[in-house]
Amino acid sequence: MSHFLYDVTGSTVDEPDADTMRRVLDGLADADDEHPDVSLSHESGWCLSAFAGGLLVWENTEDSAAEPGELREVSRDEVLRLFGLLAAGDIAAVDALPWRR
Repeated sequence: MSHFLYDVTGSTVDEPDADTMRRVLDGLADADDEHPDVSLSHESGWCLSAFAGGLLVWENTEDSAAEPGELREVSRDEVLRLFGLLAAGDIAAVDALPWRR
């Protein structure tokens, strides 16, 4: 399964491993108004966007009928866990969370 990560500068990392995901999440310390998040996208169109304040957004960028959701106060460790699930293609496990839609 193909996946890629956008860092806080907008640069893309193809098929990131867990260490790369950690480094990219650490980059949220440098987030600004122009680049407020980092995101992991899966080839299915599903994407997780993480913001410095603990906001996590779940959306399908290729399906406008799929309603986006958000979680607040998500820990860095939980974001890493969810990034790992999405990278592995486990869409159902991520989607099963109590997303506010």
